[in-house]
Amino acid sequence: MTEVLASALTPGLVAELRRLTHAAYGGAFTGDDLAHALGGEHVVVRDEQGRWLAHAAVVPRRLVVGDRALRAGFVEAVAVLPAMQSTGLGQRVMVAAGALIRQRHDLGALSTGDHGFYARLGWERWRGPSWIMGDDGVLRRSEDEDDGIMVLRTPASRDLDATLPIACHDRPGDAW
Repeated sequence: MTEVLASALTPGLVAELRRLTHAAYGGAFTGDDLAHALGGEHVVVRDEQGRWLAHAAVVPRRLVVGDRALRAGFVEAVAVLPAMQSTGLGQRVMVAAGALIRQRHDLGALSTGDHGFYARLGWERWRGPSWIMGDDGVLRRSEDEDDGIMVLRTPASRDLDATLPIACHDRPGDAW
């Protein structure tokens, strides 16, 4: 069953998210990564015992494209239990996440090295330069992220030029 959970995860649900991401990513999923995933809404597939098999979070962020500020649904912590990978569960949570983004945000965004998976679901690679905005408003280039950013357009962003600069606010860990 695929369900959407509100942003206020109980300690038990946070522990379930930690268990799933540890199984899927091991030590590559850091405490900062977990913190980034805790806001917003969570799309979850559970087994009969209530254990999480797959997850994706849609976290609200503000992105700036050119001179236009957009309400973005930023996808975090996409994870599938290793024994359940390649069964369609990742696609299920991402289709539901995409529906949330189209309903509630101007644009979807995520950072990945697995472009093919997301492209099959309607996401497109951002071709413009990426930037990070500090608390002081100063922008700094994030060239290492240029190839990893993908977006999902909504009616509010269908005319967006994907070659313009894109910026997010800085945060602990990976800004993107």
